Amino acid sequence: MRTLLLLSGLLCDETVWADAAQDLKDAADIRIASFQGFDSIQAMAEQVLRMAPQQFLVAGHSMGGRVALEIFRLASERVLGLALLNTGVHPLRAGEIESRGRLVRLAQERGMSAVAADWLPPMMGASLARVAQVMPKLQAMVERQTVESFAAQTRALIERPDAVPVLPTIKVPTLLASGTADTWSPLTQHEEIRRQISEATLVAIEDAGHMAPAEQPHAVAAAMRAWMEQV
Repeated sequence: MRTLLLLSGLLCDETVWADAAQDLKDAADIRIASFQGFDSIQAMAEQVLRMAPQQFLVAGHSMGGRVALEIFRLASERVLGLALLNTGVHPLRAGEIESRGRLVRLAQERGMSAVAADWLPPMMGASLARVAQVMPKLQAMVERQTVESFAAQTRALIERPDAVPVLPTIKVPTLLASGTADTWSPLTQHEEIRRQISEATLVAIEDAGHMAPAEQPHAVAAAMRAWMEQV
């Protein structure tokens, strides 16, 4: 059975992938990676490559998408298929350092519960009923992170490598997916990526925001299953 690596994003752990992984457990040997304490995208990618089999499929959510692209840059011959969810390849945007710094200061001054309360709600795009179901798990996930790890991951994102040159080199089946209500990494952003990858398919996840794998895990798993069948 092929191995599918699921890479978690900023402040995320296995929680964000758990339900989608459950749907896909018959289709692959699934391993979920998260990056507590890492302060560079390259170090995250190198850690995944150390624990991965010789060949694998890899899917990254949010920051994990950037890690997946760095994995491809470092070891494209090992990657059978690539999935990028709720992510981007753009460089630093105006005001990004300040906005990320504000959240780190909030963590330092008031703790991770305050970060969860500030950071998570604007990311959600599901119905109010679905958000009420999933939010407690996501809040607990963020609260489990440390301030130091959050600061380290923030540095990794601010100093992220330029992934744009990687895109035209990708010649494996590639899934791009984002929530229809994701304002952080909108579908238009993924469409720009799709135009630069010859083997890419773009899927809109209805009634989901930036946390699509947790908000609509069955739809995400269905899109990933179709992608895996192309590999």
